[in-house]
Amino acid sequence: MDTHIALRREWLETNGLGGFASSTIAGLNTRRYHGLLIAATKPPLGRMLLLSKLEETLVVDGRRHDLSANRYPGVIHPQGHLLLQEFRQDPFPTFVYQIEGLELEKSVFMVHGENTSVIQYEVRAPGGAVPAACTLELRPLIAFRDYHATTHENGALDPRLEIDANCVKLSPYAGLPSLYLKHSGADIQPAGYWFRDFEYDRERERGLDFREDLFNPLVLVFDLHRDASASVLAAMERPAERSVAGLRAAEIVRREPLVGLARAADRFIVERGSQTTVIAGYHWFGDWGRDTMIALPGLTLETGRCDAARSILRAFAGYVDRGMLPNRFPDTGETPEYNTVDATLWFFEAVRALAARTGDYDFVRDHLYGVLADIVSWHKRGTRYGIHMDSDGLLSAGEPGVALTWMDARIGDWVVTPRHGKPVEIQALWHNALRVMEDLARRYGYAADGGRYREVADRACNSFPQLFWNEAAGCLYDVVDGDVRDASMRPNQIFAVSLFHQMLPPDRAKAVVDAVERQLLTPYGLRTLAPGDPRYRGRYEGSPASRDSAYHQGTVWPWLMGPFVSAYLYVNGHSCEAQAQVRQWLAELRRYAGEEGLGQVPEVFDGDAPQRAGGCIAQAWSVAEVLRATLME
Repeated sequence: MDTHIALRREWLETNGLGGFASSTIAGLNTRRYHGLLIAATKPPLGRMLLLSKLEETLVVDGRRHDLSANRYPGVIHPQGHLLLQEFRQDPFPTFVYQIEGLELEKSVFMVHGENTSVIQYEVRAPGGAVPAACTLELRPLIAFRDYHATTHENGALDPRLEIDANCVKLSPYAGLPSLYLKHSGADIQPAGYWFRDFEYDRERERGLDFREDLFNPLVLVFDLHRDASASVLAAMERPAERSVAGLRAAEIVRREPLVGLARAADRFIVERGSQTTVIAGYHWFGDWGRDTMIALPGLTLETGRCDAARSILRAFAGYVDRGMLPNRFPDTGETPEYNTVDATLWFFEAVRALAARTGDYDFVRDHLYGVLADIVSWHKRGTRYGIHMDSDGLLSAGEPGVALTWMDARIGDWVVTPRHGKPVEIQALWHNALRVMEDLARRYGYAADGGRYREVADRACNSFPQLFWNEAAGCLYDVVDGDVRDASMRPNQIFAVSLFHQMLPPDRAKAVVDAVERQLLTPYGLRTLAPGDPRYRGRYEGSPASRDSAYHQGTVWPWLMGPFVSAYLYVNGHSCEAQAQVRQWLAELRRYAGEEGLGQVPEVFDGDAPQRAGGCIAQAWSVAEVLRATLME
């Protein structure tokens, strides 16, 4: 297997709680986020990397064959990936090794709703006869740390083991969770050694801490002649008496209806208390308000999970404060962050999409309408960060040092794309929200309320083209701030055409779509800035500061393909020709998801060719909007 390819392709397993397992198909961890059990101790957050990996050695007649691979300074050791003959993902990440005529198959999956990972091994021999002296040695390497950090050799670790039948309990640090290793009849050999100086190449590339030490508390030795299979169940809670075969069968049944990107979508829908939420991206994002609302139609409505959509909307409605939806729930602490102008407005579109798909307007009236009305009221009179409605019916927002739109990168005190004043997509979202409220008020018989929403929406709709139409460029300004009009060619104007309630006449709507297609469209989504702009950055790479400075200055975002396809089909109709064009545009993203992405769509791609993937390997709104666009064909 090509080592370069094997180290760039990353598999992902999730548990519906925010926890996950992940690594490369070579079995070599290249990120600090790679591990066999990253548990969500406070679902969906509080994530801790408990079990980093299992060092695996197959011993045949005294000859040792290491299946593992690690990057140490200057060397990959051992090189078990050279014995890897096959990797596949259906139904779980599965690795097939060839050693001395034997075939060893390993699979990894997580138990849905639990912080539990299952690692299984099965050896097959020609004629079915496994050699008499054939053992599998597994050396668990533990980290016990916050998943954003790294651990290093220390004297605070307690190496003692609690052994009970086929289960070992590890409690290396006071105040942290325990790790249970339930095994299928292994001999246990104490170890107690540190493995030092693992190096994580992807963290090195990102300019972050890339070295780590891991502790090996014991060795599990399985006699494969006696039993040709072996398993380890790694869990944060003491495992109940259940068969691994039963857990595997149940997870296969749960996943069976999920096909293609619908299976990818399932990874992001997780629990938050008694409600449901959305993980924005793996490996390092939690649940974000903006990402959740944008992704909700694709993740839930297009996959038939309307109850999940209702739960998500109710959960976020419960956190609305001063007319604002929380943008982020921090990993530590319980206080949400309210620092976005668009997440709240996307909430209206998510509610509209649910009602349109299900016809469940009673749910909206009983649980959401009052919250939505309160949000509009706050926006009209003003709330945090200078967010308020001007006399022209449009929304103004922004204060020095803050970035309130989705283009929110900051480097220290420098806001890379401040966009203070009236960003174009905020006006489109605000108008859409007002029309949604007008429709709901009329449906519920609130005629006076409906009239007030209509009056403000009409005012906004009349003001918008006067302020935002850039006659010279034949498209829309990106931001209007007083007398200053920002003519930066960015994708934000596409929302003036893609949202359900629109603000432009057909000729101008088509001109916007044509301009975006001509200057921003790539095979992987839309660039965030046109290449001709002197601020354009074509590579998303390097240190955090380097990446943040390129994040919205040319980097391609796959999620924008959804709004672009919506807008394109709106202005060109759903003709056979238009649908064929959409299929052509989506072909490369589909290919990536099926090959390099191992079923997922990443956060970003480079603006310049060859457009390498970057950021999170699996992003909720990328998956959701590509899925939604695919179903619009």
